[in-house]
Amino acid sequence: MRKGIFFIVLAIVVCAVSFSSVGCTDKKPTPTDSDSVVSAVGQEVVDTMEQIIAETPMPKAADELFDDFFFNFAANRKLQMKRIHFPLPVYTGGDSVLIQKKRWRMDNFFMRQDFYTLIFDNMKQMNVVKDTAIGHVVVERINLKRHHVRQYVFNRIMGQWMMTRIVNKSLAKSKNASFLQFYSKFVADSTFQIKSINDPLEFTGPNPDDDFSTMSGILAPEQWPSFAPELPNSVIYNILYGQKYSESSQKIFVIRGIANGLETELTFRRKGGHWKLMKIIIM
Repeated sequence: MRKGIFFIVLAIVVCAVSFSSVGCTDKKPTPTDSDSVVSAVGQEVVDTMEQIIAETPMPKAADELFDDFFFNFAANRKLQMKRIHFPLPVYTGGDSVLIQKKRWRMDNFFMRQDFYTLIFDNMKQMNVVKDTAIGHVVVERINLKRHHVRQYVFNRIMGQWMMTRIVNKSLAKSKNASFLQFYSKFVADSTFQIKSINDPLEFTGPNPDDDFSTMSGILAPEQWPSFAPELPNSVIYNILYGQKYSESSQKIFVIRGIANGLETELTFRRKGGHWKLMKIIIM
């Protein structure tokens, strides 16, 4: 992807603004019970980052890959206003309203945290992210505690990505409902979490004795707390790049760092009617 320049700018801004008080770290934010996730690095960083990106015109090539477009869309106020089809219809159940341009408030999506999340059924679906032929994408904001999903629908029109509508629905009506209901309990209940770890658990992660290599092995469920990464437990995101979800017995939950480039992949499978964490890869 061509988000490299964006990531470099973000990392520099985060470190420069926060250095005087807390330094530049990889610590994840404390989640909230709100659709508006509290900024991981403060409003000052968000404002500075937006200013830098707003002053840098988005290259035409960014419309080829949705991710390239969306990172600009979420950080550039002027671009966001241009790329929303107003009046924007918002559907909730059988009701709908229209949002006029003057009523729209800038939405930074997951830019106010230092990571974003994705859910796939299999490894093949992960490759669709790089597909330049995609013309329809849905960004989902999933509030686990409120059991609510807000879908932002984008379509590529005349070569440009545009947000064309918003759909609100209950988590129970999501195509990932079974997994999301499980994950919500998995991150909230430590006892349930241990019971949901497969024995053995496949593990691949950084080698504590060598910063430039990884180590692989297996873990017993009781070892999980010592290796478990920090998992988002309130508001998460998912991006549907046109992939067709089914009642799959496998889900790959991906956590991608925005500024640090770190990625964690957790593979869950449904065994005997119960979801189990089968494998974790930290890289």
